[in-house]
Amino acid sequence: MTDDDILTIDEVAKYLRVSGRTVYDWAQRGEIPSGKIGTVWRFKKTEIEKWVNDRLSSNKAAGQFASVQVGNILSPDRVIFLDFEAKQDALMALTENLSQAPQIKNSRELTREILRREELMSTAIGRGIAIPHVRLVSVTDLVVSVGISRIDIHDFQALDDQPVRLIFMIAAAYNQHAYYLQTLSFFSNRLKNAELREALLAAPDPGAAYTLLCSQT
Repeated sequence: MTDDDILTIDEVAKYLRVSGRTVYDWAQRGEIPSGKIGTVWRFKKTEIEKWVNDRLSSNKAAGQFASVQVGNILSPDRVIFLDFEAKQDALMALTENLSQAPQIKNSRELTREILRREELMSTAIGRGIAIPHVRLVSVTDLVVSVGISRIDIHDFQALDDQPVRLIFMIAAAYNQHAYYLQTLSFFSNRLKNAELREALLAAPDPGAAYTLLCSQT
């Protein structure tokens, strides 16, 4: 086991975009996978990833999905095809695309925080999907870009060890915590549909992929 396999409260808080106190309280109440080494809380990276993915995929959030309208947070020009073998190249291309949205006021910060977030913990959730996401003060409203890769991206280190082909990048304003989590849950749940994933991968152009995603709301 390497040092990267074990996370501190601050590292988990940064990953989840919550306060250290919130993570501490969750650990105390047994609501998040954790354990004590001596007198301090520590968290296993793989267990936190699974915990997050389980929460994102929870059917308990199904009742909230109706208020997520894809057409309000995505546009055809923010659906792009990718042709990169490395996740960093794919993420850079997608942040460049997302930075063109008027809601993004600091493209450098977006790129820096997306890459930093990915270094801390993979955003690949399995089934060939990754959902990189950040909340930033410099973002004025939640916005999404979608990358459809024509080739497998193997270095996302997904929990199921499957290469990534679909990347949904979400940037939200810092005060949009509830809507941000709701949007994460929405895409995670919708993309369980194998037919939708296959149709997106086979889409002949960005407009067709955009239409598919809007039709799933």
